[in-house]
Amino acid sequence: MNKDSQQTGKSLSELLAIRREKLQAIRAMDVRAYEYEFQRTHTTTEIIQQFDEITEKVVVRTAGRIMAVRKMGRASFCHMQDESGRIQIYVQENSVGSRGYELFGLLDIGDIIGIVGKVFRTRTGEVTILVDELHLLAKNIRPIPIVKEKDGQVFDAFTDKEQRYRQRYLDLMVNPEVREVFRTRSRIIQWTRDFLNERGFLEVDTPILQPIYGGANARPFKTFYNALERDFYLRIAVELYLKRLIIGGFEKVYEIGKNFRNEGLDRSHNPEFTLLEFYQTYVDYNYMMDFVEQYFRFLCAKLEKSKLPFGEYEIDFSQPFPRRKMFDLIREYAGEDVANYSESELKVLCQKKGIELKPDDNYGKFIELLFDNFVEPNLIQPTFVIDYPKAISPLAKSKRDGSVAIVERFELYIAGHEFVNAFSELNDPIDQRERLEQQNRLRESGDEEAQTMDEDFVTAMEFGMPPTGGVGIGIDRVVMLFTNQVSIKDVILFPQMRT
Repeated sequence: MNKDSQQTGKSLSELLAIRREKLQAIRAMDVRAYEYEFQRTHTTTEIIQQFDEITEKVVVRTAGRIMAVRKMGRASFCHMQDESGRIQIYVQENSVGSRGYELFGLLDIGDIIGIVGKVFRTRTGEVTILVDELHLLAKNIRPIPIVKEKDGQVFDAFTDKEQRYRQRYLDLMVNPEVREVFRTRSRIIQWTRDFLNERGFLEVDTPILQPIYGGANARPFKTFYNALERDFYLRIAVELYLKRLIIGGFEKVYEIGKNFRNEGLDRSHNPEFTLLEFYQTYVDYNYMMDFVEQYFRFLCAKLEKSKLPFGEYEIDFSQPFPRRKMFDLIREYAGEDVANYSESELKVLCQKKGIELKPDDNYGKFIELLFDNFVEPNLIQPTFVIDYPKAISPLAKSKRDGSVAIVERFELYIAGHEFVNAFSELNDPIDQRERLEQQNRLRESGDEEAQTMDEDFVTAMEFGMPPTGGVGIGIDRVVMLFTNQVSIKDVILFPQMRT
């Protein structure tokens, strides 16, 4: 039952019928219920901020949605909301006339109105508009959740997560703090562009529909391309296309865009997500670790913070990010040195540790499971995890110290979650071909997330790819961190929901 229904004792169908009757009555007054335009001179916040300059001198024109009404006979107070905030308005019959006040009597919470009038302060000091003209701009025929606020406290808040996600427009309408989260999201994306543009990077667009998916270990979404009469895939990463541009001669490129991975939904994963990837020639993963650290400090500076609350933690970005080897961390937190374990030994260890396994799990998956279960939850402050097994990093260069089974890869972990994945990019086409062929064999043996062979990409590499550092950053998780939202659904405007 709708909260408005609970508060009035009427059913939703009765409320809808009453509102439609009011709509008919408004039209009977020869009033247009859904206006074409309304010229504004000020937003609600501008009126409050500029009160001293405009009070009782300037006629203001503003518009917004009625969010609260207090009727007192021939006069009424309302709170009206636009994108910038709320303001109180005072409607009295002596000012708007009998016809205007009759129209006001047919209005409801949720209606969108335009008003013309002058500004004053009430005896309690609240900036208020005395309405001279009242214009109905859009009649609401479906009740919105009524959220009450008094003395800084909110009552009857619209907090049902399921309904908020499914009807985000209501969430944004009645919860101002949610609008601020998405304003911050927009700013973070813009600051990210500023950070890269100022350092000479070129923003590019690469295909979302791809004939061969690659660049990550994930299951794709598949579709059919009628004009080409063949299957295509929604991209799981932009890596292989950006590397083609590096081969073509661009030296610093990036893309911010949607990626799609046909996997599960949880608090930190959404199959449709926003990813930043950038690549720079003639640098390695050591350079990129410094670069990523600069990026996070850049965002902190924009928000004028060096420490951020995130769930139960306080994340400190003022200190250098430690760099820890993956196998060292597994030994520390899982209590086993697995650097030289065989696949069968890893399987036995995982079973001994109580980790649930699948029949097609392999060496790389066993390493990931040990890390995910024992290490990841302990990485609270920003930590670079470095030097991964080659088996789970088919696009990264081998360690230059001769450790052929280890690659130059890092991931940044914060609050027990991965935020960044990066490599010294593999630029040896022969090695790359062998690794992708090995990935194909894993796919054939049942690993649905193994990568596919991309002949065109390998061909491009054969023309020569310069040494390159590459980075991928999950924008949704960055927004979660900087807005203190512990679910990814709270930073995606329209998250996918189960039916």
